[in-house]
Amino acid sequence: MARVLIVDDSPSQLLGLRRVVEKLGHLVMTAEDGAAGVETARRELPDLILMDVVMPNLNGFQATRQISKDPSTSHIPVILVTTKDQETDKVWGMRQGAKAYVTKPINEAQLSVAIQSLIGG
Repeated sequence: MARVLIVDDSPSQLLGLRRVVEKLGHLVMTAEDGAAGVETARRELPDLILMDVVMPNLNGFQATRQISKDPSTSHIPVILVTTKDQETDKVWGMRQGAKAYVTKPINEAQLSVAIQSLIGG
């Protein structure tokens, strides 16, 4: 069982993502914006992070960059989960340190494959 941090400012998205992750048998923790996500990642050191992009305070691109550049959290894979579906967004997200990019609305099978490829299960 892996520990997965879900960072999203939408309660309905958090609920949907939590359902997918828990169905795979993983433990979920959540944060409601990028700044809280970075703080939680540093404190809890999850095995994987699912990160929204469009959020207040610190967007997902910025939060992913902070996590991937911090020696204490750089080992944690980040999957960006976002409505931003342009190829330039995907390229930019991967350049910030994301290991995968999944667009909303969520395709549960696609998200499950991305999670399993990074942490198994």
